Amino acid sequence: MKFVIQKDKLVQSVQDVMKAVSSRTTIPILTGIKIVAHSEGVTLTGSDSDISIESFIPSEEDDKENVEVIQAGSVVLQAKFFSEIVKKLPKDIVEIEVGNHHSTTIRSGKAEFSLNGLDAEEYPHLPQIEEENIFKIPTDLLKAMVRQTVFAVSTSETRPILTGVNWKLENGELICIATDSHRLALRKAMIDSENLETYNVVIPGKSLSELSKILDDTNELIEIVITENQVLFKAKNLLFFSRLLDGNYPDTSRLIPADSKTNLTLNSKDFLQAIDRASLLAKEARNNVVKLSTFTDGLIEISSNSPEIGKVSEEIQAEEVQGEELKISFSAKYVMDALKALEGTEINVNFTGAMRPFVIKTTNDDSMLQLILPVRTY
Repeated sequence: MKFVIQKDKLVQSVQDVMKAVSSRTTIPILTGIKIVAHSEGVTLTGSDSDISIESFIPSEEDDKENVEVIQAGSVVLQAKFFSEIVKKLPKDIVEIEVGNHHSTTIRSGKAEFSLNGLDAEEYPHLPQIEEENIFKIPTDLLKAMVRQTVFAVSTSETRPILTGVNWKLENGELICIATDSHRLALRKAMIDSENLETYNVVIPGKSLSELSKILDDTNELIEIVITENQVLFKAKNLLFFSRLLDGNYPDTSRLIPADSKTNLTLNSKDFLQAIDRASLLAKEARNNVVKLSTFTDGLIEISSNSPEIGKVSEEIQAEEVQGEELKISFSAKYVMDALKALEGTEINVNFTGAMRPFVIKTTNDDSMLQLILPVRTY
């Protein structure tokens, strides 16, 4: 194998596939990046067997030559060393050549590295996915849906299913739900589905976070293919495979209250900053708990009390307060995460009592919802 390639294209592709390479794998060859040169260009693959990423660098793109393949072939190189080498090469052009016993030479300018490679035939094959049922979604919408839900997945392995985001597709509507059993994030959107298949799958939160980092903020459509145990995201020159989590996601619809007893309309930024300030003293104490109290004249008090450190209270003026007076305690971090995920300056917070979950939504927008369980403080 021998090819000459633009350094910036190679660096970008290596960075993308590195997101799937793990140093802690039971299959030694997966600590490497698979490189295949063929007539159309060069394909790089990284995998940890949960996530696999394939990045393709076409020979020519937009009338510019990226790669000249002199001899087709393949090799697997140690990801850690190869990625560091490529980043630090001196010139814009890189030549990669594989000799006997997979020994690989990397040249750029006056620098020459020699790396011991492995046989690419030993590298596990990517899942073969029948692309019958494809649905498409603009890349920036996908990234927004991930950002607005993935933070609420569980980080504990006691219930593995909760470490993923539940994706449900029916009647052309995609609903994404994440919960760690203390809070829940929901985002829905209408999408372009060629057939009216229905899906109900759970995608690992880690996979979605990594996918989101690789994708550019464009409104180009990304194709999504779901099978029994895999999901494939197809963007331009990029394939991203992830395994799905086994098991049934809990039915969360019962958690979301249909009615409420106290409703607040607030400026999102003011509310977020007041909670942030109150949490300064709450961080050291138990569980970062902040208390909210409503008063009749539209004032809300955000307070926190840590006997060892001190206390803080701040009043903010709500745009509207309806219903019963209320005192409720909650995790400052959870509410701040929720507020950062919501878009818009004005939010509604709906309470059904001091011990019941409460809902935060953007005013006049039903596509997003954040639900948080209060904390008992006595």
